[in-house]
Amino acid sequence: MRNVLITGGAGFIGCNLVRHLLSTDESLCVLVLDKLTYAGSLHNLKDIATDFASRYTFVKGDICDGPLVTRLLSEHQVDTVIHLAAESHVDRSIDSPADFLRTNVMGTCTLLESAREVWKERQDVRFHHVSTDEVYGSLGTDGLFTEETPYDPSSPYSASKASSDHFVRAWHRTYGLPITISNCSNNYGPYQFPEKLIPLMICKALAQEPMPVYGDGMNVRDWLHTDDHCKAIERIVRAGVNGETYNVGGNSEYTNIGLVHLLCDLLDELRPNSSGSSYRELITFVKDRPGHDLRYAIDASKMKTRLQWEPMYTFEKGLRDTVQWYLDNDDWIQAVTKDKHAHERRGLSPEAASEGTT
Repeated sequence: MRNVLITGGAGFIGCNLVRHLLSTDESLCVLVLDKLTYAGSLHNLKDIATDFASRYTFVKGDICDGPLVTRLLSEHQVDTVIHLAAESHVDRSIDSPADFLRTNVMGTCTLLESAREVWKERQDVRFHHVSTDEVYGSLGTDGLFTEETPYDPSSPYSASKASSDHFVRAWHRTYGLPITISNCSNNYGPYQFPEKLIPLMICKALAQEPMPVYGDGMNVRDWLHTDDHCKAIERIVRAGVNGETYNVGGNSEYTNIGLVHLLCDLLDELRPNSSGSSYRELITFVKDRPGHDLRYAIDASKMKTRLQWEPMYTFEKGLRDTVQWYLDNDDWIQAVTKDKHAHERRGLSPEAASEGTT
């Protein structure tokens, strides 16, 4: 791995991965390709552009633009593609499923074809595809997702990611393209656009607005700090077996309402209300998301036993650090959410749009 293309590198996980790779390996050059949709921003990469100017290149572009992708792979002598670019918000997929089909499926196919064209029969290259545990569907109260769990996606988002996973495997089996795939649990940490649960709840609380929780709040998610995820991606790319899939999880299951309570308690401590009241008083239960999966939980034992990776963050430490980061970076929040309607409810009828989103 010497010349790396990271698609979606201006997004949440992408910018953290760019930062991690450039700061830990002085031999790497990183090319970022990002369309800069609402969730991707150059504000996420400002320090990188300054600190690593000689080894970092940014190109604004669409992964569905085959000629552009092919040219970039060739001109920058890319030997590693880490594919993160995706439409990723479930609620938006309910409103606009075709957008998810175009970016997540057609965009992935475009990248695969460009890589096949440029790399030909080379085996000293790697196409790594970053996916989600949502492709597996919903767990009951017991059990964990493994790499052998059958796919059973519930939303247009997870269906599009499941499809892209299959295309990546097909390009490996049909054309011999060197690939790996990772399916991760819910990420959290700095630079996450405030439409996802943790940053949204923080922003709502600080604005003294209702903190919307879907249904009864008992849906369970496994939480993975983005720093741990970035290290897992690097480990897979460097040491993963060609053609293999790896599940990456944080071993941190919480109900949505339990997580929101933790956030409120941290905010009560770190940024107390001037009124003296708890932020818990802002919690508001709203109409549930259609097809809302009950529980996700990852068995990451393959990562531990075969690649010697396991998450380093405890959830308590990671969540505290994350809350503090958002408290310290209000300018970033204002910059990335300006005119982007980040806090509007999506995935329901228009009359419900004012309820907010989790």
